[in-house]
Amino acid sequence: MPRVNEYTVGEVARLSHVSVRTLHHYDDIGLLTPDGRSEAGYRLYSDADLRRLRQILFYRELEFRLDEIAAILADPDAGSHDHLRRQHRLLRERHARTAALLGAIEQEMEAQNMGISLTPEEQFEIFGTDRFAEYSDEAGQRWGDSDAWKESQRRTAAYTKDDWIAIKAEADANIARFADALRIGEPATGPVAMELAEAYRLHLSRWFYDCSHEMHRGIAELFVSDPRYGTTWDEVAPGFTQYVHDAIVANADRAKAS
Repeated sequence: MPRVNEYTVGEVARLSHVSVRTLHHYDDIGLLTPDGRSEAGYRLYSDADLRRLRQILFYRELEFRLDEIAAILADPDAGSHDHLRRQHRLLRERHARTAALLGAIEQEMEAQNMGISLTPEEQFEIFGTDRFAEYSDEAGQRWGDSDAWKESQRRTAAYTKDDWIAIKAEADANIARFADALRIGEPATGPVAMELAEAYRLHLSRWFYDCSHEMHRGIAELFVSDPRYGTTWDEVAPGFTQYVHDAIVANADRAKAS
């Protein structure tokens, strides 16, 4: 019978999840030779043998070759604490590499799984442009870390051509009503313009992301700060960009006060 704190090869195999054949191999090459033998000649492993096996398995997990492990463990100046510190450092380095690789893979997966699922021809047919990749890249650089951008990407990834036709029709109708309100002299801070601003906010919430009044206010500020919006929207009607901006701000103020 094995003495206290001595383990048979079968017990060590169960404890370490290493096969008996592997343990025999480690013994044959001198990497892990057990301290004792039973009366029948069977291997008996001590607590020190188990500690050495843990060191071997740590290094194996770090993809060291058996001969490299033997050389490391044979270093007379390296104690068990030295090995633990080294393994800790190596594992942290590998974790950092793995995390970076995982992040890169997840970004690639997100890039492939998200975005407008329309061909360039369909984009041009619906929106009059096929430059959505360019627009998406710019938007991603500007808002890519925001929850709203991620939510928008998740939703739009599943939209069909018919969905985009519906979105475009709804947006065009809102623009047309804004233009009519401006043409007949409805003030931007009046109820008609504010209701149109609210419809615009709900359009964004319905199709892209949950757009709060404050988020909508931020979008309005972008309209007047980025000349590209002014150039495009003022083609609808002179002063159109400022009018929509003022209506959105008024609507946000109304919601804040209520």
